Amino acid sequence: MEDVTDAGIYARESSYLDRHVQVGVAGGRVLRVSFPKTPEDDAETDHPVLDRIFEYLDGLEEVAFDDVQVALTMPTDQRAVLEGVREIPYGDQVDVRTLARMTPELDHEDDEDLTLVRTALDSNPAPILIPDHRVRDGPSAAPPPVEQKLRSLEGL
Repeated sequence: MEDVTDAGIYARESSYLDRHVQVGVAGGRVLRVSFPKTPEDDAETDHPVLDRIFEYLDGLEEVAFDDVQVALTMPTDQRAVLEGVREIPYGDQVDVRTLARMTPELDHEDDEDLTLVRTALDSNPAPILIPDHRVRDGPSAAPPPVEQKLRSLEGL
């Protein structure tokens, strides 16, 4: 059972990304993953999700995050898009149209639906955990240098 009292900001420096990985957690859920040059002053360094992210960044083996709960506080249609992104396997990539096709209720030929997909990707609160870098022609919520390193790590 998860520790629902677990709340705080956790950060660790990644030499691979040339910046910190910072994770905000509350109620056993990840609220946000960000990549600041300097972490929050009160950030702690020890958290199981950070451990797994750094295992992933080591690139030695495939690491899945499908069991990590991410708080998706956004409209239902955008949440459905990001839930679809979580289904894209490590080392695979799709385009925005394919992601729209994978998302219930969306039409991959409708410009408004494609815009909704791009908006959801851009609003992703937890890059890496929700691997928007696997959508090759969509925006990533991670900074471009981080997105490129994540794509490179997975051979995309």
